[in-house]
Amino acid sequence: MTAGAVERFRVIYRIFAGSAAEAIRRAHDIAIEQTVEIPADVVPEGFIADEIVGQVGRAEMGERGVFDVAISYSPDSVGSELSQLLNVIFGNSSIQQGIKAIGFEPGATIAERFAGPRFGIEGVRARANRPSGGLISPVIKPQGSSPDTLAEIAFRCVAGGADIIKDDHGLADQSMAPFEKRTEAIAGAVARANAEFGMSALHFANITGAPDQLVERAFFAKDAGAGGVLLMPGLLGFEIVDRLASDPEFDLPIMTHPSFTGPFVLSPDTGFSHAMMYGTLQRLAGSDISVFPNVGGRFGFSAEECGSIADACRDPAGFGMPIFPSPGGGMSVDRAADMVAMYGEDVVYLIGGSLLRHGDKIGEAVTAMRQAVDAAAGAETA
Repeated sequence: MTAGAVERFRVIYRIFAGSAAEAIRRAHDIAIEQTVEIPADVVPEGFIADEIVGQVGRAEMGERGVFDVAISYSPDSVGSELSQLLNVIFGNSSIQQGIKAIGFEPGATIAERFAGPRFGIEGVRARANRPSGGLISPVIKPQGSSPDTLAEIAFRCVAGGADIIKDDHGLADQSMAPFEKRTEAIAGAVARANAEFGMSALHFANITGAPDQLVERAFFAKDAGAGGVLLMPGLLGFEIVDRLASDPEFDLPIMTHPSFTGPFVLSPDTGFSHAMMYGTLQRLAGSDISVFPNVGGRFGFSAEECGSIADACRDPAGFGMPIFPSPGGGMSVDRAADMVAMYGEDVVYLIGGSLLRHGDKIGEAVTAMRQAVDAAAGAETA
């Protein structure tokens, strides 16, 4: 690549069409739609036609009537804004039937413009002082509890061996537990438990609010002693993830939650693939831990879909550094061996509402899960 030149990035679309010729025709329509959005016969010649308009590759057929086509785009159509990059990847075309975005290859220029995850797997491990094995992450809930009640749950979970104390994504700025009081109480409880039990657990505070409040609240959480933040890009947008991940003064790991993203992945022939939504795009934005519904839980993701997400999170060739997949739902001591066999070592296991059944012995339940995961991992390597 010559000085000043830019390397194009590629998006792979799965197009549902009756023939390869139809798939290519639709791909050319996508190439126009995602860039200049004008009729092909009025596209100006020269730079716009040659560089800005997407360039269509070959159609590769999988099963009958399904074709994968790569379209390359110029980084000049993106600038330096993550939202515009996402707009080029799958803006207007996401509203059309029979098109699914399944892959993204950034190229050197885009890889230089967007930092991606600040911590990744190794960085989160270092902060949590868990150099190997799966991380255990109880979810602090339910909504309606007082700050003191939530803090007590967090304390007991750290005492039981938790690595990450994650706010439930439904804990916002409610009268029962206002954001600042809740965050100070839980972060303080985690710090006390860490000191008492020799742990390095991280509290990930859920950040919500109006756009002008998000960064302020994230920094409040940091100052209060939180070890990370939870963000919901489906509701808040991916830009806030990028904003915090790229800020050297923030310097905390980010966990992203899948709330509001179901419509992006649940259709078989529109939206994004599971791997792209919960793996590729989260890494692109700067997430260090990507939460998604686990197989066997109440949301219906398949083992193949969950495996594809985990692979996209951890692929060394993916965007930025590898990040933790974090399956939630259906977690139990009885399923620990199956989960370790499925996900391997680099994973954050979310344990949710089932913990509350243990009441004052919630810490013992966390310990049991910790032991079950470690035992299963030991059996895998024996």
